[in-house]
Amino acid sequence: MSKPVLYTFAPSVWAAVPELALIELEYTQDDVEKKVVNLAEGENFAPAFLKINPQGTLPTLVRASNRVAVAPGTGFIRKIHETQYDPNFPKLSARHEDELRSKASGFSMMFLQNRQGALEKHSGTSQGADHREFYDAKIAENGRILSIYQSKAPENVKDNFFECSRTHWNTLKAFILEELPDILPESGFLGGDKPGEDDLHLAAWLARIASVAGGGDSSKDGARVIEKELGRPTPKKVVSYWTAWSGRKSWQEVYANGLH
Repeated sequence: MSKPVLYTFAPSVWAAVPELALIELEYTQDDVEKKVVNLAEGENFAPAFLKINPQGTLPTLVRASNRVAVAPGTGFIRKIHETQYDPNFPKLSARHEDELRSKASGFSMMFLQNRQGALEKHSGTSQGADHREFYDAKIAENGRILSIYQSKAPENVKDNFFECSRTHWNTLKAFILEELPDILPESGFLGGDKPGEDDLHLAAWLARIASVAGGGDSSKDGARVIEKELGRPTPKKVVSYWTAWSGRKSWQEVYANGLH
């Protein structure tokens, strides 16, 4: 039987979930074939990849194995993937002019430009004809943010972007400060003594939030970086949970080159 194929990209927040799982489940490199899809270059918008995953998202797993050895997920996974908790938007969001200028001069601008270029290129090919609706929506969505970065958007559009960014961060802060401490156990993981499926998603989510907050260190002190955004100390349960993850082989390998 052919081995499963995992389409992945190291800096992707959600692609870290199966990467953590593979190590926790003690898969070897020979058990799963990995194929890199460079999100920073917009490779996920190629018609060939859209045939595999019409949403153009990562991770994507083809011909999955039946091996399961972690506590199964609950409704928490759906919750952490809700739009209001999206860990990707903070990467591009800007709450004020200074933050916008900073991001417009760095990776975020390059990311938006590369995506727009890839979308427009693939949408104009004969192979992309079957995905016209997808391309049109993505070109408009990405193009709107790109126009803000390029100072081409009307002032009211930019101001609305600032307000949406502030609202999003306020929602993330409230979740970490108020909801997460009630969800987390006193020690260990949501899945028990070992990480369960819920934990794999929450770990990747926390790593991304800490990364956007300025943390590159995956060590046990990484949770403290979030305090800059929270405006108060990180809750003890969140710190304890981070510490539990930071000592695991899976965490140390997936985030060996820094949080993402």
